[in-house]
Amino acid sequence: MSAPVLAQVIVIAGPSGSGKSRLCRRLGLPVLNLDDFYKDGDDPTLPCVDLAGGSPIVDWDSPASRDATDALETIERLCRTGSADVPTYDIAQSRRTGHRVLALGGSGYFVAEGIFAQEVVGACRRRGLVADAICVTQHPLVTFVRRLTRDLREHRKPPLVLLRRGWALLRAQRRVIADAAALGCEVVSVTEAGERIRALV
Repeated sequence: MSAPVLAQVIVIAGPSGSGKSRLCRRLGLPVLNLDDFYKDGDDPTLPCVDLAGGSPIVDWDSPASRDATDALETIERLCRTGSADVPTYDIAQSRRTGHRVLALGGSGYFVAEGIFAQEVVGACRRRGLVADAICVTQHPLVTFVRRLTRDLREHRKPPLVLLRRGWALLRAQRRVIADAAALGCEVVSVTEAGERIRALV
């Protein structure tokens, strides 16, 4: 028999650069960053994509680029025990660089956010772990500029890769949001998301 659920997860999905991390900082809840569950850059199972203007690169925007099983097990461990050992991932180095203990400190809710967050909603709901699941969105051009500014500032990847990836993500944003809705997320603005979550907790 599974241990009882001590806390529930609030899943926050949305395109890269849509404001998920900024929203999470304002909420004051424990946060599980699902982007820390990326596979290492030398993992042979990583998918590749052929973008215009250069040779194929790793498709970091494919769900297959992260360890879905590890992410789901970590969410369930947090919900049932209140703490979990989680990885720390360096995007610039494309690898895990360590780990840390995430403890909920008695909170009845925590946030799981990331560009693949929608992928865990169905399994988490079947296990009775979800308090809410949302996808935050804003105008694609705003998302493009904010994402590119952040990624250049943090030296996440070479500038040309960031431009090529950013252009592809701009074109794909509406599809990404539609996919999140199909997987069980309600699409809202960042402001609406904050109001909704504060009312819940």
